[in-house]
Amino acid sequence: MGISVWTYRLKHSGWPTRLAIVATLGVGVVLGTLISNGVRAARPSSGDAQPLSVPSPVQLSSEFSRIAELAEPTVVNITSRTNAPSRARRAPRAPSDDPFQEFFGPFFDREVPQRPRRGLGSGIIVDPAGYILTNYHVIEGADRIEVGLAGENRQHRAQVVGFDRETDVAVIKIDAGRPLAAAKMGNSDAARVGDWVLAIGSPFGLDATVTAGIISYKGRQGMEQFQRFIQTDAAINHGNSGGPLVNLAGEVIGINTAILSSQGAFAGVGFALPSNTAVQVYNQLVKHGRMVRGSIGISFDSQLSQNKGALATFGAEHGVVIGEATPGGPAQKAGLRHGDVIYRIGDKDVHSGDDLVNTVSATPVGQKLPVYFIRDKEKKETSVVVEDRAKVFPERAGTLPEAMPDEGEVGRLGLTVEQLTPAQAQSLGLEIDEPVLLVRDVEPGSLADDLGIGRNTILLEVNHQAVHTPAQLRLLESALKPGDAVVLYLRGYGRDGWTGFYRYGTMPE
Repeated sequence: MGISVWTYRLKHSGWPTRLAIVATLGVGVVLGTLISNGVRAARPSSGDAQPLSVPSPVQLSSEFSRIAELAEPTVVNITSRTNAPSRARRAPRAPSDDPFQEFFGPFFDREVPQRPRRGLGSGIIVDPAGYILTNYHVIEGADRIEVGLAGENRQHRAQVVGFDRETDVAVIKIDAGRPLAAAKMGNSDAARVGDWVLAIGSPFGLDATVTAGIISYKGRQGMEQFQRFIQTDAAINHGNSGGPLVNLAGEVIGINTAILSSQGAFAGVGFALPSNTAVQVYNQLVKHGRMVRGSIGISFDSQLSQNKGALATFGAEHGVVIGEATPGGPAQKAGLRHGDVIYRIGDKDVHSGDDLVNTVSATPVGQKLPVYFIRDKEKKETSVVVEDRAKVFPERAGTLPEAMPDEGEVGRLGLTVEQLTPAQAQSLGLEIDEPVLLVRDVEPGSLADDLGIGRNTILLEVNHQAVHTPAQLRLLESALKPGDAVVLYLRGYGRDGWTGFYRYGTMPE
């Protein structure tokens, strides 16, 4: 209908109108042709396009199987048993307070009835001679450690070579009577976020369990100064602790250590100590029996050191503000005090606490380090002698003195003891003024064994009488008759330091 109306009007219009309409139509045809040609010219020739192709699928399942077969013979199951006294336990905290959950469950603020404790974990054979890397918390306080090898139905008794509380690393050794398959250690610095990894171990006691995931973060800060974790979403649970985190080259790049969870079970985030850190600690534990780190004896607030505004009030652009210099420590001897800002140490600038700690801890004990600091907004300089961190902070090291010669036969209570001087006790973080007795061994089946008294506890009283020497203990024991009540007061070292506790029993017939 629209077209017929338009034709009628065109026939009855004057010639000027008709001429204008024809001209307009002509211009439209020309423009339409030009635009059409332009669009065609802008379109690329289909002859230049390269055909798309779909790559061959990566056979991850086969790759995982290959890595698992390679690594599983080097992974062991660890069972730790202890009769050590139960320490005071903390009430469970909200996840926001302490998100790092240990694999041995929550702690409660009370004494629990004494009973033998059993822990489960994993380990990595790193030397054919039977040396095994694991986490310290897997074997902490254990009186007996047993290791199960892949493909065997027997347990091997293990001895502790050494441990480092601050990285949660321990080395144990077994004698299997034959060379063992050893894991290949990798370079954790080469690992990247997004890399595939496998976690191998014994979650909930289920040995030879393999889980897969990726590295989701690197350098995650742990609960201790020297802990920087590889974060992964490979499933890690109770019992995986101490097992390997393996890359697709079959190399161990981490030791599975902790999880982030409000329930104590895997929730998608696990943490492994980097292999480079584990190797460094292992080499020192095998050589010295403990980790030797340098220290200058200061404490500081890491957050304050990152606050530019706060640093400016001290007259510093960067550095670490000393919160306290340990009395009698290297820093205090060098004239450093609280409020000083260390902005350079040795030949390295200090921008964070890690810069300072890494430089000091890597410096050989006994060596001098130049320290550049700011006091009252003025730059100053001194030199400090690096000392053994275990001696500067003995309460953090938690190491025991070397065993001294046997100071007597096993007594009637079943205890072999050793006298500690106040100075020796203080090196363990135990503040006393008189000598005490350290329990070096407990006779199986004795009253002390029945009461759950473990090695490396401190015996303070027998039937409310203080004992300071082996002779005093033997004298008190000699007066005990079968059926007599025995009340012992002891101290044991736990997570919260030295804790006192009582044990009660009856002298056997």
